[in-house]
This record gives sequence, C-alpha cells and structure tokens, in this order.
Amino acid sequence: MKVKVYNLEGKELEEMEISEDVFGVKANDELVQQAFVSIQSNQRQVLAHTKNRGERAGSGIKPWKQKGTGRARVGSVRTPTWRKGGVAFGPRNDRNFKKKINKKMNTQAIKLVLSGKFKDNEIKIVDKIEFKEGKTKEVAKSLKNLGITARILMAFSVAEKDARLASRNIPKAENIMTSQLNIVDMLNNKYLLMSKDSVKYLEEKYAEHKK
Repeated sequence: MKVKVYNLEGKELEEMEISEDVFGVKANDELVQQAFVSIQSNQRQVLAHTKNRGERAGSGIKPWKQKGTGRARVGSVRTPTWRKGGVAFGPRNDRNFKKKINKKMNTQAIKLVLSGKFKDNEIKIVDKIEFKEGKTKEVAKSLKNLGITARILMAFSVAEKDARLASRNIPKAENIMTSQLNIVDMLNNKYLLMSKDSVKYLEEKYAEHKK
C-alpha cells in the first residue's frame, strides 16, 4: 500500500509504503461502535445528583395519625409526593457508567478507524510538521495549502511536540501526540494530519508482523 507524502506548502514529494496491517484492515463497524461507547462512558463525569427522602431536611415524625382525620395517610414530610420532599429515582452521583474494553479490542478499533480514513482519503501525510516561527498563521497557511477546510486532528511525534503550541488557536483543529491517538478524537474530526515519523511510530506499535 502506498500513500502520497506532501510538504506543508502542499506540494507532493513522494509516495510512501505503509503497512496493510495498520491502514488496510477490513471494516468492522460493530467493534468500532463498542470501543467508542466504552471510551465515552469511561470519560463521563457524573455531576447530576438529587437527594432522596433520607437526605432531605425535615422531621421524621408522622405528621398526623393514620386514621380519623379525613386526610390522606402519610408517614413523613420528606415523602417524594410532597413539596420539598425527597426525589424518587432521580440522578445520583454515585452511579457507575464505566465499561470495560480490553487492550486488543482498543488496538483493533484504532487500526479500523485509521484504515477507514485511509480508504476515504482523509489522512494527510507530510514529510514533517515544523513551523519556523511557531506562529498560528503558519499553521493556518499550511492547512490551506493542503486543501483542508473541515475539522482536522493533527498528530505530533515526540520530535514535533513544540509545534503543537502553534496549532492550539486554529478553528476546527485539534492536536494530540501520536502516542495518545484514540478513536474518539479521530472520529470527531474529518481529517487526520501526521508526519512520516508518526506513521512509522503507528506501524511499529500496531503492525502484527512487528518483532
């Protein structure tokens, strides 16, 4: 499998051979969906919280006797049917939304998303991601040269980490270290931009024929 390599000026430099084990995996939407939901669930912050009848302020004494008053029977002023009473079946901050996903499934899901983006021509490979002045306008110009106008995720290798600072204020652009690449960020952005070093890193990490 070959992919075109560009520079940040948008000029084609060469064709690069990439691993079919990483970028040519057969589609499996069910696995990707399962991994996506698991990651989203594990990142979920449980904030909403309501008080039940045991946590509400108020006396525990029976408001009136059970019979003979002509009124409906009631056992506490904190009953959920009364104003200022506890909430029945409301959201609680101790609820656990965690979902387990094993390492092999997560690895396969990443390869599936990379393969899907490669098939749809949504991966842009450049020789290196480097900005001389480290200015935001340089990043914006480079994306324009590459013909990228939709949402994009920029993956940086360790050697390119300083270039991340220049890309932080670009609208519709997110950045991440290649070592932290995940399916949620990839699927939330149309394009994936990375350098040849990042491609080699992914192949060394995920290729099945690696030593």
